[in-house]
Parts: sequence; C-alpha cells; structure tokens
Amino acid sequence: MSWPLPLRFVVAAVAGWVLSYAFAPHDVWWLLPPAVALLTLACTGTTGGRGALVGLSGGLGFFVSLLSWLSVIGVDAWLGLALLQALFWAGLGAGLAVVARLPAWPLWAAGVWVLAEALRSVIPWGGFPWGRLAHALVDSPLVGFVHIAGVAGLSAVAAAVGTLLAGAALAAERRDVPRIVTALALVGVALAAGAVLRGTVDPPPTSSTVTAAVVQGNVPRLGLDFLGQREAVLTNHLEATEQLADDVAAGRSSQPDIVVWPENSSDIDPFRDESVARRIDDAVTLVDAPTLVGVLVATPDGEQVENTAIVWDPVDGAGERYVKRHPVPFGEYIPGRELVADLVGRLDRVSRDMRAGTEPGVLTLGPTTAGVVICFEIAYDAEVRDAVTEGGQLIVVQTNNATYGRTGQPEQQFAITRLRALEHGRDVLIASTSGISAILRADGSIAAVSEEFTRDLLVDDVALRDDLTWATRVGPAAAWTLAAVGIVGIIAGSVSSRRRRTGEDPT
Repeated sequence: MSWPLPLRFVVAAVAGWVLSYAFAPHDVWWLLPPAVALLTLACTGTTGGRGALVGLSGGLGFFVSLLSWLSVIGVDAWLGLALLQALFWAGLGAGLAVVARLPAWPLWAAGVWVLAEALRSVIPWGGFPWGRLAHALVDSPLVGFVHIAGVAGLSAVAAAVGTLLAGAALAAERRDVPRIVTALALVGVALAAGAVLRGTVDPPPTSSTVTAAVVQGNVPRLGLDFLGQREAVLTNHLEATEQLADDVAAGRSSQPDIVVWPENSSDIDPFRDESVARRIDDAVTLVDAPTLVGVLVATPDGEQVENTAIVWDPVDGAGERYVKRHPVPFGEYIPGRELVADLVGRLDRVSRDMRAGTEPGVLTLGPTTAGVVICFEIAYDAEVRDAVTEGGQLIVVQTNNATYGRTGQPEQQFAITRLRALEHGRDVLIASTSGISAILRADGSIAAVSEEFTRDLLVDDVALRDDLTWATRVGPAAAWTLAAVGIVGIIAGSVSSRRRRTGEDPT
C-alpha cells in the first residue's frame, strides 16, 4: 500500500487497539485476522526502519489497551510495560516490511510474528508472554492446532491467516485474481483444518479419576492493600474448608480425594508461627484429604521469601513442596533494587525479594501426581510443560488475582489456562483467592467456575492422564523452528533489498 507515513501510524495503532478486543474479557476472536492484516498492510511497502516505527505504533495501540488492568498498580507501571512490549512490535514491523519483498511472503511473515512472540517471552527478566495471538483463540475454529503444535504453532497459523488476508488485499489492488483466490483458499483451509482438528483430536486416555475440591475463600477487599489483612485471608480459607467438611458430613458434597487452596492463602509462614500450622492442620484433618496450600515461606536467613505450594496431609502434616520458579519482576522481586528503589517509592511494598525455585512443580497429592504452576507461570511454556512431562497427571494453578479484580486480567489468565488444558491434554484445577477459580476439562471446556469476590467451593471428578499430546512432546522445538523461519525470511528479504539497491539481479 502506498500510504503516507502518518496514515500508516494511525492504521497500525487502530489495528493494535482492535486486536486487543479479540482477547478476554471481550473475546471477539474473529477480530484477530483482520487486525493482523491491517497491521501487516501498514508495515509493508516501506523500509525496515519505517516499518519499525509503524510496528511500534501498533504495539502501543495493542498493549496499552490489553494491559490496562495494570493501571491499578500505577499509570507508570501500565504504560512502562506497554512501551517495553511495544518495542518488540517495532522489531515485528521492521521484519514484516523486509519479508514482504519475498515470494510467498505471508508465510514468512507468520514466522516473524512467532519470532517476536518468542523473544518477548524470554527477555528481559525472563520475558512476558502475555498477549500472544494464540491466547485469543481458545473458542475459535483455529484452536485445534494447539493440540498438535502448541501455543507457538497456533500463533503461527493465526498470523498466517491475517497475513494472507493482507496478501489478498494487495493482490486486489493489482487486480491479480489468481493470487486473491489462492490467499483466500489458504485462509479457508486453515480455518477448516483447525475446526476438524478441534473436533477429532481427543485428549490422552484417562488412567483414573479423583474427586477434587477447589477452595476460594475470598479476600477482605480488592486492590493493592488486601494482603494487609493476611489473618483475614487465612481465616477465610480455613472457614471455607471447614464448610466443605460440613457439606461432606451432611451429604451435600462428595468426599474429596484432594483439596486445592490458592496462592497466598496463607501469607503467614506456618513454619515460623506454630498457631498457623495448627489451624491448617485442624482444617485439613477435618476435611480428611491432602490439601495443596499456597504459602509464603521465609528463607532460613529471613532475607527473602519463597512463594510455595505445600502438600499438607491430614496425618503427616506439611510435606512435599514446590517453589515458584518464575517470580514477577518488580512485583515479587526488584531487579537492580539499589538503583530503582529510591526512584519509585511504591517498590517499598516489595520489602523482601522472592527467591526463585529450581525444580519443576511436580507433587504427590494423595492418589495423584499434580503438575503445579503458580499464577503468571501459566503463561510461560517451560514451566507448564515441565510440570506435565515430569509426571503431572493433571495441572493445578494456584493464583491470586485480588489486586486485579474486575479489571479483565483474571479473564485473560483464565483464557490462557483453558488453552493450556487443550495444549497438554490435562484436566486443570484453578484455585484463586478471589476468583476466577475453576475446574476445566482436558478439551478446554468448563466443568465448574466461580464468580469473582465470593466465597465458593467447587467439587467434581477430574481425570488423570499419563500420555502426552503431540504439542507436549514437540515442546519448544515448535516455537524456535517457526521463529527460525522468521529469521531466515528477514535475512533473505534484507539480501534481496540490498541487491535491488545495488542494481544486481536478485536471481
């Protein structure tokens, strides 16, 4: 498209903003292909440098909207993270501009999308994979690809559908009917193939079942200060567990084989406060089921804390534990604390850095082996996959969304979790302090779900599985292979451009 640069900026920003509405809590997934097409059109037909500026504009339109829930922390945190993520879209825009010079460029462009997502998923500080294209598609016809090629593969197909639409638009401008037909036919094939896969690919076979209970005790109030009432949060979860025991005794509920509490259900360290340990013991003994408890545990020197999932047995007490491997930078620890703490006083809230765990979240929870991740870890490929490949027969997500209640963030995390169920073929238990808690089937469907900011108990039978999906087996190879396609495309497009500028025959 021969658009002037200011128009390209506007089109890209609008495309990014529209794309954000494909994601939860709006969930208008069909906006994704045209939004990707618009952004692609804005970046093509120009130089790589200008493509970078256009991509940055699109990234700001997307991330400022998608991450608006972070404004409860502060406008600076919200816009700062949006800008950081938009910088990866600057690279995306440059890449799209460069590969558009190649034959079959829409397919190279899909690789560039995956490359941008892969890079921002690992850098800086371990990355931030929120807002990958696949995360918007759990209820779309394309979602079947996630079972075969994982989140990266689904993102690649979604990007290809959008870039093919852009290719069709460019062909229409030239009245190139064969290219229009080819591009639209490939879009139709992708949609049909995804729908067929979704309907025909079954989760791994069930090895057995257990009755699981998810406890959502609720919090005194939403917002940043809810953890100031640690005692009340703990009491809420103790009382909810006692209610569960009463329901079992009265025949209103099945006896659970396992119980799951959320992250931060006890921010009072039970290993330093014997009264807290006794209260947890009493509740777990009353419900008579091994319970996964989310606890903040101080390190031996007291200088740091660990975000920990502990298996609490009704007979043996505290046992196996998983320590969160991926603490949130600036939320759970402060990178370069000495440099930034004085500049942003709000960081004083994080008085002790959280120490990262080193082992995958695989815990023996009563009659099952649970693959455990904590909160934002559900968005990270490695943490979830490791929990499954190391033996997790179901996935357990302990989370605390109280800070972001009623902002759209819990819905976004919930969509990602549903996608993980499909990707790895595992039933999923989500325990949140304030919601959204849920029990999910391995096909991504919802067996039970809670409202936000209510006390709730979810009890249902869940399937245990041992076999792995294709996506789980392939693992990171899919993402980096697709990213390599983007890298090769950028190199080839750059060489082609250089030859044209020097007057060489590109053949």
